[in-house]
Amino acid sequence: MLDVLAVTVPVFLIIGAGYLAVWRSLFTQGQVDGLMVFTQRFAIPCLLFLAMMRLDLAAGFDWRLLLSYYSGSLVCFAAGILGTLLWLKRGAEDAVAVGFAAMFANTVLLGLPIAERAYGAESLAPNFTIIAFHAAFCYLVGISAMETVRAGGSGFFGGMATVARKMSTNSLMIGVALGLLVNLTGLTLPAPVVEAVDLIARAALPAALFGLGGVLVQYRPEGDARGIALCCGIALLLHPAWTWGMAALLDLGQGPVRAAVLTAAMAPGVNSYLFAAMHGRAVRISASSVLIGTAVSVVTVSGWLLVL
Repeated sequence: MLDVLAVTVPVFLIIGAGYLAVWRSLFTQGQVDGLMVFTQRFAIPCLLFLAMMRLDLAAGFDWRLLLSYYSGSLVCFAAGILGTLLWLKRGAEDAVAVGFAAMFANTVLLGLPIAERAYGAESLAPNFTIIAFHAAFCYLVGISAMETVRAGGSGFFGGMATVARKMSTNSLMIGVALGLLVNLTGLTLPAPVVEAVDLIARAALPAALFGLGGVLVQYRPEGDARGIALCCGIALLLHPAWTWGMAALLDLGQGPVRAAVLTAAMAPGVNSYLFAAMHGRAVRISASSVLIGTAVSVVTVSGWLLVL
């Protein structure tokens, strides 16, 4: 158990340091916003670019890995919708927002540093494979569902067009796409260029964790307690459990199983709140789920590491 805590606690201490720094006004919200712009638009895209450039595509893109994880995403999305409709007794648009929050795990800011500390940097290829599709998949499902609900069933193609526009300007997806392009073409980049990108990438995760803590100060734990419990329960328990079961059914290897289950066990990401705010639905539930889910995941992620 102490070995597991040695993996998870340092990650959450950095998040806590960012939270404390902003809460006590040692770091302003504007400075946090600037830090997150650096990590989200520059450092993390550089990290993903290098990962995709160096990824063994033949070994990394295993359909069983993707099916194990993303079937769980769809199950969580459906569970969030049904729970909101039947248990919370809220409307269809709120249900889609809660479903999105339950589905959208924090695969990069939490998933990568915890997986790296647990199993080493050389084990991250399956994590990067999941991340390569994550934002596009979740936004495609979420926006298409929201547009379909709002248009009375006729907005699916409009939703896909919206996703295409968002993904074409998303810095993380651009980093993934450029890395895959270099990988597939066999292009050799000058060593100084790679070293410069690598220097920026090294700052990505610690800076992003500190910034995440600062961002969480904005998300007050308020709103429907049942809605928060529903969202966090689905994200922290159902998603990894489903992924683990599917991975066992498909006879996925130990390394990919660990990557898929641990990634699925992450708390709802900040994009959950952004999606809710963009549509003006279930905003308090989504924001509170990001904050409370991140705090509770100290325990749940440690538990999944023990299981794995």
